[in-house]
Amino acid sequence: MPKRTSRKSPGPNPLTVVILAAGEGKRMKSALPKVLQPLAGLPLLKRVIDTARHLEPRRICVVYGHGGERVREALVDEPVTWALQRERLGTGHAVLQALPQVGEDDRVLVLYGDVPLISADTLKELLGLAGEAAVGLLTVRLDDPQGYGRIVRNARGQVQKIVEHKDANRRELALHECNTGVLAAPARLLRQYLAKVRPANAQGEYYLTDVIALAVKAKVPVRPLVAADPTEVQGVNDRAQLAELEAAFRARSARALLLAGVTLADPARFDLRGTLTHGTDVFIDVNVVLEGTVYLGDRVRVGPGCVIRDSRIEADTQVFAHCVVESAVIGERCNIGPFARFRPSSQLAAGVHIGNFVEVKNSRLATDSKANHLAYVGDADVGARVNIGAGTIIANYDGANKHRTVVGDDVHTGSNSVLVAPIEVGAGATVAAGSTVTHSVPAGKLTVARARQTTIENWQRPARTRK
Repeated sequence: MPKRTSRKSPGPNPLTVVILAAGEGKRMKSALPKVLQPLAGLPLLKRVIDTARHLEPRRICVVYGHGGERVREALVDEPVTWALQRERLGTGHAVLQALPQVGEDDRVLVLYGDVPLISADTLKELLGLAGEAAVGLLTVRLDDPQGYGRIVRNARGQVQKIVEHKDANRRELALHECNTGVLAAPARLLRQYLAKVRPANAQGEYYLTDVIALAVKAKVPVRPLVAADPTEVQGVNDRAQLAELEAAFRARSARALLLAGVTLADPARFDLRGTLTHGTDVFIDVNVVLEGTVYLGDRVRVGPGCVIRDSRIEADTQVFAHCVVESAVIGERCNIGPFARFRPSSQLAAGVHIGNFVEVKNSRLATDSKANHLAYVGDADVGARVNIGAGTIIANYDGANKHRTVVGDDVHTGSNSVLVAPIEVGAGATVAAGSTVTHSVPAGKLTVARARQTTIENWQRPARTRK
């Protein structure tokens, strides 16, 4: 059997990340669990897991709530373990459910499934403060601390305790340094302190925050780190907060692309819901949405209102307004759109033109071919320098199965023609306008497949009967 390789973790002791994700999220007013609500195309919890993986922990344990099987099912492929919190008795109680999976010599980092924008760099700094015999505490200073637990420090600036908002007195409520809930501590100390926590508070819950006062009492250093960006530690409890973080994520993504050399016509009207790899001098107009994994080559221009998903677009291609491109490969020097649609497994070679109201599905078009108007190209292999006339469709579906069509080089199809698959159109052939072609077309010939035009003499249009 091959040897199992263990993951590296920062620092001398293995790291376990515990993500608390058991909240009901009633204020979301949704049948979907809160931690599965999407932020820029990914569930909130997925984003937290991805950040945790950057820390290279030995284990990531997600604490989920009763009835949260949907959460496990949605993230079944994630490299995490799961711990069930049957009763929601507070954050301290939630962490206790994960501790059986934590090694005695581990360091524990506690994160939250509804705090999606926390950065790996911030967490690495926090872990550096915690060390082997100290507690690292992430705090934040807020202009409006309403609802947050307050950080109480002594005259020397040392953290003494955390007081929840509902338990705070007037002096404590005046404080603006707040608890984020994120902390790092040696597992052996965390076990000791959580065993001593009691629900002596307004909520009747076991607070993880009580660990701080217990550490201070035991003369264990509590080393705070103030978050530089409050949006990193902002949680999601309702749709309004989710929209705020979506905007923050959008602004962060746009700024990163601008600094990398991408031109965005309006950074406030651009959505990146995945990853973008790009060349130089790329231009993206307003209201463009990029999803999944997207590549844009040198000097690619994307017009307004386009949606591009899991696709590759090579250099010097122009995508005009309101195109939808999904799981496609677009070659160099192509012009596509406006109002063109590419469905999965579409491939264009260099210099192809796909015009307005043209749909391409599971097809390959070779160099310099054109379909400029109102056409459907489905399940087809189209040669080079082909001109597909306006209104041409490839009828690929017989009601049960899809069939392929092969179109040779230098073929021209007239307007409103139908190629009924499976057929082959030979190189250099011309299909007359209005033809419905059901048999293979010979190379270099004109093929006409339409009814003879007839005029009926003495015919009268039916007259409407008056009531």
